[in-house]
Amino acid sequence: MLKGSLGVFGRVHELPTAPEPGTVTLRSAGVSVDRRAASRTRRVLDTVDFEVVAGQVVALVGPNGAGKSTLLAALAGELAPTEGVVELDGRGLDRWTPLDMARRRAVLPQSHTVGFPFTAREVVAMGRAPWARTERDAHDDEQISAALAAADVEHLAARAFPTLSGGERARVALARVLAQDTATLLLDEPTAALDLGHQESVLRLASARAAAGAAVVVVLHDLGIAAAYADRVAVLESGRVAADGPPREVLTTELLTRVYQHPVEVIDHPVTGAQLVLPVRR
Repeated sequence: MLKGSLGVFGRVHELPTAPEPGTVTLRSAGVSVDRRAASRTRRVLDTVDFEVVAGQVVALVGPNGAGKSTLLAALAGELAPTEGVVELDGRGLDRWTPLDMARRRAVLPQSHTVGFPFTAREVVAMGRAPWARTERDAHDDEQISAALAAADVEHLAARAFPTLSGGERARVALARVLAQDTATLLLDEPTAALDLGHQESVLRLASARAAAGAAVVVVLHDLGIAAAYADRVAVLESGRVAADGPPREVLTTELLTRVYQHPVEVIDHPVTGAQLVLPVRR
């Protein structure tokens, strides 16, 4: 008997359990995505095989137009592939209801807009909606408070979301994702609107979630941050995965110079030994 809550027409929605470290929670197999513009069709993703693993932070990097956000949208179920399949917890996305998916993966989009003047706390509380009328809704207040604190937005809880700055909205949106408390997190450029300190804080949060057993995918433009915090880095080039592996194996001068079509230098910090990725400036 499934342990869960009754859905539409009495269907039982099984509540997920935490995956074991190393478990593949999300997978794309041969995924291609075509986009039609005017009278022509362009292939944005081309036969991408990609795995998201519990206990890891995997960074998606690459130049503009490489397909990073498109791959994330396909993994999230927000964009149907032209070819191939995406599996969540071993099942094709078409076999999950939206509620089931929301209990298994949380998505942070690039843009953060709300149509009504909800407070920041109310926006974060929206992340708890998938757990309504289940045994887990008893933890709503605890999860909301913890998420507000983790994203450093406790002081904004009573503020109307539309009145917040871009960086503040981004952190509140991240808190909503954290409050959703899923085993897989998909974060699309979560550091884009943030200052240096909050960029580091967001990646520390991602690392902490992975250390606690979650699978985290994060789209990044900053290769130095990817090198510092990711367990794996997947470099996308023209809709394909050019390389996928540990940062020190993937983030090389030769590969990055070719993919970004700009001279790149990869060196070790003289004191800490940390991997540094720097554009060559003349």
